[in-house]
Amino acid sequence: MSRRRRNGNHTAETPTKSRAVGYVRVSTGKQEMSPAAQEERIRQLAGMQGAELVKVLVDRESAKEGSIHTRPGMQQAIWLIDHNQVDRIIVAKLDRLTRSVVDLGNLLTMLDKKGASLVSASETWMDTGSAAGRMIINIMTTIAQWEREAISERTAAVLQYKKAHGLAYGHPQYGSRLAGKGIEGKVFAGRKLVVDPQEQAIITRAKSMRKKGATLQAIADKLNTEKVRTKGRRRAGQVERGKWYASTVRNILLG
Repeated sequence: MSRRRRNGNHTAETPTKSRAVGYVRVSTGKQEMSPAAQEERIRQLAGMQGAELVKVLVDRESAKEGSIHTRPGMQQAIWLIDHNQVDRIIVAKLDRLTRSVVDLGNLLTMLDKKGASLVSASETWMDTGSAAGRMIINIMTTIAQWEREAISERTAAVLQYKKAHGLAYGHPQYGSRLAGKGIEGKVFAGRKLVVDPQEQAIITRAKSMRKKGATLQAIADKLNTEKVRTKGRRRAGQVERGKWYASTVRNILLG
């Protein structure tokens, strides 16, 4: 961060004091570093770096629970970065921030775009404002991208296997239904998809009407008039079936 200083007819850039936000995470279980100890380390590092510590934000959540971007404290820290209120985030220890390579990679990319940095009091190499830190950004973001693609590939492979073997992998589309008892506590595990004759008959009718020139909305109106309902969703133990719209007709024709 810098400010302009006038010297006669010249305007010069002079550095201003860096502004930082501290981030503390309190685990739900046993942890090596208490919240007070984390804050002390953060304040010490801010002082050593000559940075003004604007505030210390605290989240009370396990590192395994959701993304760091859903935590209130981290959301506020990101807001401060986005609005140029601070130029760095200081943590006492990297695992207090996250244990997810993907989350860390995404955060580092965002900070880099804003010209901000992440600094750890314990991991001295984690200062993304330095040359070594920028190297870490490149490594971590590459690993994060690889992990995202690997997860996507594994998910696609599982879905392809289930589809090929007639196994349930989500709410069944119109024209099919779940069969089998399945595993207790799990909706889809161990169950198979089978054809639903009644719904298949509706699909056949809709296709026939469409071939004869009926609009999607006209087909939807016809089905609603006949009190034919869309695929139901189970909510609070009850199956709710809805109305037909042009979009839902299009979905069954394309499916």
